[in-house]
Amino acid sequence: MRFSPTVLLGAALLSIHAQAAMMERELGDYELNLGTTPSRSMAQGLVKPQSGGTFHGGLDLSHPSGWYLGQWSPNLGISPGSRMELNSYVGYRQQFVDSLGYEVGTIRYSHPGYSHLDSHDVYAGVTYDARRFGFSFSNDPNRFNSTMLADLGRVKLLGMAVIVRYGNHLLETPKNISGGGQVSSFNDWSLSLSRPWKGIDFDFSYSDSSLSGDACSAYSGHNTECEGWFSIKASRSLF
Repeated sequence: MRFSPTVLLGAALLSIHAQAAMMERELGDYELNLGTTPSRSMAQGLVKPQSGGTFHGGLDLSHPSGWYLGQWSPNLGISPGSRMELNSYVGYRQQFVDSLGYEVGTIRYSHPGYSHLDSHDVYAGVTYDARRFGFSFSNDPNRFNSTMLADLGRVKLLGMAVIVRYGNHLLETPKNISGGGQVSSFNDWSLSLSRPWKGIDFDFSYSDSSLSGDACSAYSGHNTECEGWFSIKASRSLF
């Protein structure tokens, strides 16, 4: 297992982005959100990671009936060496009662100029108070993914917000590895803990997968690394 402490002090965005992380406007019966953070917790982050490049943002349009649509770009491709990504989604969300609801939808991941990387997901989930439990199915190039997500909100016993993710990945064509073996499928998982402290947001995460050693050459899952990986991130907005 490797240890990678990452300390990010300061805002990664332009100051204008930090000052206006979310802007809301009413357009008749519709509500429009513009911001530098994803406004759809279930549509964003269930399969693809929320983090992106230095310049990112999006918009979200919703109706009281429960329908919504939007577009989020985790990376605008402005920085040298970065590639633009556009995530377009449409879905439906409804509450059974004040604390219990559900959500279904689909999201398309587009990479202008790199259409061979495009993919799409369908997702569904339930929410209970600040908790959400969801699953999705993704048809990525040359593989099929299924993901389960449990966002437990802030757990009083730990004093931290807890998110657990588990993914299964089935390769269309098995990958050959050194030694003569093949990898046709693999699983990965992650645990994230976070809490604010004196104006600083601390995030602790651990991730791992069913692959190890030479087999990691076939890994292309949700996590940053194939084998056990622990990271710490501390961030604080200057505005």
